[in-house]
Amino acid sequence: MQASAIASAGVSTALVRFEASAQRTARNPLDNLAEETVERMQAKTAVAANAAVLRTADDMMGALLDIRI
Repeated sequence: MQASAIASAGVSTALVRFEASAQRTARNPLDNLAEETVERMQAKTAVAANAAVLRTADDMMGALLDIRI
């Protein structure tokens, strides 16, 4: 299912964004602190949204298999 692949890629991308932001903050804690905080919050939200898509796709596949059996 294409939705699962897209959501998995979205989770991976968001985790990379979060990690990069955390590393930038660790190197220079007071440099763009507000921007980095917002970046991490957006990445966290993106992970949650993509995880919800994955759960929904899994539920839909399960329902489809239940119908077929």
